Amino acid sequence: MQKKINIQNKKARFEYEILDTYTAGIVLTGTEIKSIRDSKASIAESFCEFNERGELFVINMTIQEYVYGNYYNHKPKAERKLLLNKRELKKLEKEVNTKGVTIIPLRLFINEKGYAKLDIALAKGKKLFDKRDTIKDRDNKRNLDRIKKIYK
Repeated sequence: MQKKINIQNKKARFEYEILDTYTAGIVLTGTEIKSIRDSKASIAESFCEFNERGELFVINMTIQEYVYGNYYNHKPKAERKLLLNKRELKKLEKEVNTKGVTIIPLRLFINEKGYAKLDIALAKGKKLFDKRDTIKDRDNKRNLDRIKKIYK
């Protein structure tokens, strides 16, 4: 039984307001998928972008080189193509071009068939006061949970 791989972008939900989410496949080489299965990947500073042919790529995603790889090893910060339906790609491209939104990865995981998938989100940047509200809500929830635990 293989272990669950669930690499998350924790800063994304704090920095951005999530509008819509999608699950996309990723085009990877052999050493890249082996590194992901060893949990040697990071999506913290990454974002998604369209090229001139309308294909969606994830930029700045780090997958460390595979330890046992030889000269077939991959580049750690290469651009990787994302796989979505044409309808979804057209919708995302239209949203990104018209509004002030961006596409960010939220979670990198391996599904039950063994394929690497990336949860991406259409997101809008938060203002400073929105971030303060998020921090205040998180603190209030933590205090409430603490009080509930005492009186159980």
